[in-house]
Amino acid sequence: MKASQKLLQRKGKALGLAIAGLLAILGFWGSPAWALSDDLRYNAPELLPDKMTNVVDLGKLLNEAQEQQLTQSLQALESRTGWKLRVLTQVDVTPGRAVKEFWGLNDRSVLLVADTRGRNLLNFSVGDDVYKLLPRTFWIELQSRYGNQFFVREEGYDRSILAAVEAIAGCLEREGCAVVPGLPQEQWVLTLMTSVVGGAIFGFAGHPRHEGQVFAWKWALVFAPLWGMLFLVFGIGPVVSRTTEWLPLLRNAAGFIGGATIAYLVPPPQRSPQM
Repeated sequence: MKASQKLLQRKGKALGLAIAGLLAILGFWGSPAWALSDDLRYNAPELLPDKMTNVVDLGKLLNEAQEQQLTQSLQALESRTGWKLRVLTQVDVTPGRAVKEFWGLNDRSVLLVADTRGRNLLNFSVGDDVYKLLPRTFWIELQSRYGNQFFVREEGYDRSILAAVEAIAGCLEREGCAVVPGLPQEQWVLTLMTSVVGGAIFGFAGHPRHEGQVFAWKWALVFAPLWGMLFLVFGIGPVVSRTTEWLPLLRNAAGFIGGATIAYLVPPPQRSPQM
């Protein structure tokens, strides 16, 4: 009885976490443009500086040189493109919705909020016009790539902020991105694994079925939707959409060929003779 109760508790906990994650995703997708951060419901204009600046570092997550350089680059971005990108860092206190009036945020604006109190460092408030160039999936990927605890622990708060700003600014200048540019090591490893598995399926499907046959192209084509999806969609697609480098593509192609070769050379299981 105790074992069954523990099992039920574990299943209930897992279900609760799944529902919480689903609600969080739905909450993001259903949020209005300037309501993505709960802190925007507060209003404390006294925390903001007297003079205009593109970066308000209340959390002291940037050094003086980084803050100055970031301020200048954001001003240059606005001059070139007309898009307004602002950065706010905070720890224990927040100016809340006062930043909207302070910076004149509108539908052509992006506010990056770096808050060390949450599980993810990065939050974004995005104007409606920005979504035409950078869809909601872009912001989810950007937050999960540069704001997660592992990246922040290894690279630091400053690198997390600067990397996210660089990605946003680059995509605004090129007039849109479907995905976050750049191919992280862990994501490339995943594409390599899917390429190898796709090649293995291709090799197994091509085993000769009768005497004199070198490669069973008919069976390889039958399984084409499976190995093609693994290699082309999950192995090549994420690479070409995030980087222009050839080396990851060559490695994934080599992984596909290697997996296919090994699978082809492994003899198929022998059928037991029928009585």
